[in-house]
Amino acid sequence: MQPETRSPPTLLVTGSNGQVGFELRRSLAPLGRVVALDRSGCDLTRPEALRALVRELQPNVIVNAAAYTAVDKAETDTGTAFAVNGIAPGVLAEEARQAGCLMVHYSTDYVFDGRKSGIYTETDPVNPQSVYGKSKLAGEQAIAASGAAAIVLRTCWVAGAHGANFAKTMLRLAKERDSLRVIADQFGAPTTASLIADVTAQIVARHWLHGRREAFPAGVYHLAAEGETTWHGYATMVLAAAAARGVALRADPSCIEPIPATAYPLPAPRPANSRLDTSKLRDTFDIHLPDWQQCIELLLDQILS
Repeated sequence: MQPETRSPPTLLVTGSNGQVGFELRRSLAPLGRVVALDRSGCDLTRPEALRALVRELQPNVIVNAAAYTAVDKAETDTGTAFAVNGIAPGVLAEEARQAGCLMVHYSTDYVFDGRKSGIYTETDPVNPQSVYGKSKLAGEQAIAASGAAAIVLRTCWVAGAHGANFAKTMLRLAKERDSLRVIADQFGAPTTASLIADVTAQIVARHWLHGRREAFPAGVYHLAAEGETTWHGYATMVLAAAAARGVALRADPSCIEPIPATAYPLPAPRPANSRLDTSKLRDTFDIHLPDWQQCIELLLDQILS
């Protein structure tokens, strides 16, 4: 039997100027025609415009990398957070179901309360503590209710070469100050936007080249780099790696004071435990996830080049 011949897919990417969206433009490019839109071309606060856009483009795959990520601002800007993170993903999923196309969406460790002593699996009870977490959970639920063939990737501690993130902030502050104070009682795995984008490309390729819609293993998956650390451990590695590359810093790794989260109060509570079990993703898609140190080394190569 001759293999099925298929034209390259059209892939709609929202949030193209975000950390993950920027990397998706690279990782998805070999797979087909990528239509990457920022907020000016795809406003997630306008549901009917979203529907019209999808129907006009007729994509084979929708990758929703757009999100309201201002975690503290969301505490008072609730309507916008839920419009972007809760309602819009459901609209995109409904359109994906109608068109028979795959949808990939990104969620967060904030759907959990962070109180579990062990690592979180996909089946653990959700209990978001912030408006941001609640809005992201609403998006997950709307996608599930749509009946679309959708992959929801929960991730944590995202950092990319494009856009603002913790690693860049630590580098900037270490050049300006003699010492830093960083939280040491919250745990997670720094996960690069490039890793998230590369995993997405592998999933999309499998779906387009090998999968049938009715047999594709849709659902929620955890995606994070291997291993774990604290924000303090993360900052220590960033400064040590930067110093090893010859970056002049006023504050070296020994000048980072570990502090409890209670010493740095914020409007939105952060999960104390953001550790995600990735075995379901690795086993289902046969994907290797590098450790977080390797991810950050590669990120710093990009940032400091």
